Amino acid sequence: MSATRVLLADNSPAVLQAVTRMLEPEFDVIGTVRDGTSLVGEAERLKPDVMIVDLLMRGLRGLEAIRRLKKRHVPAAVIFLTVHSDLAVAEEARAIGAMGYVLKSSADRELLPAIRKAQQGCFFLSAGLKS
Repeated sequence: MSATRVLLADNSPAVLQAVTRMLEPEFDVIGTVRDGTSLVGEAERLKPDVMIVDLLMRGLRGLEAIRRLKKRHVPAAVIFLTVHSDLAVAEEARAIGAMGYVLKSSADRELLPAIRKAQQGCFFLSAGLKS
């Protein structure tokens, strides 16, 4: 069985590097992008199984990029990886079809379980969210 193909989207090169290192033992990181417009293009071209997406990227924001991809029927599971701990934003992400919402502060503990849950069709919500 081939490894799950993951596309990463974050405006920070340091975050992209850290997440890539975290995922590579178990997953196939097939690309990284730093803005929402590039995310849309690369997701359509690469057809990942999972996308790890930041909310606040230059140009096209994460939520809007995912809305566009969902309209284009790109089937990848989406997990938002963000600093925003507002439960209302997590609920909005879920409403547009995201399968996970993970805080960057807990990524070392929660990102891998979130990906596994998404692969099973279950939504993952970071433990540190505020209502």
